[in-house]
Amino acid sequence: MIQVLIVEDDFRVAQIHRAFTERVSGFRVVGTARTGQEARDLVGAERPDLLLLDTYLPDESGLDLLRDLDTDAIMLTAASDAVSVRTAFTRGALNYLVKPFTAEQLTDRLTAYRHYRSQLARDRGLAQDDIDRALRVLHDGDHPVARKGQSAVTFRLVADALREAGEPRSAADIAARLGIARATAQRYLAALAQAGSARMNLRYGMSGRPEHLYTWSD
Repeated sequence: MIQVLIVEDDFRVAQIHRAFTERVSGFRVVGTARTGQEARDLVGAERPDLLLLDTYLPDESGLDLLRDLDTDAIMLTAASDAVSVRTAFTRGALNYLVKPFTAEQLTDRLTAYRHYRSQLARDRGLAQDDIDRALRVLHDGDHPVARKGQSAVTFRLVADALREAGEPRSAADIAARLGIARATAQRYLAALAQAGSARMNLRYGMSGRPEHLYTWSD
């Protein structure tokens, strides 16, 4: 479970952010802080994995917190000027979402962050491909999804699994590898085929019922 600390001076906005976050599988809000000092105290006490961090706090800038705290952070802020954005990324922000935003926009970024952590949660050393994949997944949630009901993060994971397979794979194969439902894998594989990123062929088994097999298009 990913532990989240919300740093937001407006109590009502903080409650909205909490509600949005707790809808996302794998996340738990461990506290909210309305000032920089409260955030520092709670980080020391709760050891959160992720900050959802506002820039404008009554006692200091959230950008100073970002510099001082060794914790992953996503900025949730009304500050949209180029200097604030550049400073946030220079000081280590993993993503930046400008208020107002929708629950879906935050969900996409949190889901991407969860998959990013999963990609880097290995005991062994990482190959360059592992690092590249983690960075791609981290920012897949930034892009609008072409079709309603599709997740950019899941789309990327299915595409990567099929590309890396190197040979035809069924929806059941991909589902088992990623830990998702077979119907979900089938939906994204079909979308990849329609987009021309994958080829689909039929394989007939003993029952005579065809199975769809997908191959990545080089």
